[in-house]
Amino acid sequence: MEIQNSTIDDLEFIFDLYRSATAYQKERFISHWPEFDRDMVTNEIAEKRQWKLIIEGEIVCIWATTFSDPLIWVDKDADPSVYIHRISTNPNCRGKAYVKQIVEWAKLYSVKNNKKFIRLDTVGENQKLIEHYTSFGFNFLGLSQLTNTADLPKHYHNATVSLFELSV
Repeated sequence: MEIQNSTIDDLEFIFDLYRSATAYQKERFISHWPEFDRDMVTNEIAEKRQWKLIIEGEIVCIWATTFSDPLIWVDKDADPSVYIHRISTNPNCRGKAYVKQIVEWAKLYSVKNNKKFIRLDTVGENQKLIEHYTSFGFNFLGLSQLTNTADLPKHYHNATVSLFELSV
């Protein structure tokens, strides 16, 4: 198992994973991802904030990170945190709990970057995702109604989000 920054050569595969995840979400949930902005993802790659988990030469999972997320976390954004966004698993590799490896990596990444929390959010109140993330040690902090969403991807507009936090 290896975790590396994604490269521009991964861009098409990243978008394939996003499309696959969106199709999966549409089959099972009310909320689903929109098509993400290519410039946003390209910038994440350039800023070394887009990641990939590789096992035996295959990308099995991707995600993005940031150290600030004020539009979702509002006042709590002042806390030193790593925010994880858009975890997407290769459809050939689903059901293998790769979030556990991401969490273990994020703990080390947080310490290295002097952060005290790992945080993530999901749109809506998806009980299966709540159970999934809490099984990996996240505390479910409850629901938050977003108000300042103009600069967020479309699925956040007028949304309620579930907030999760893990102390490092």
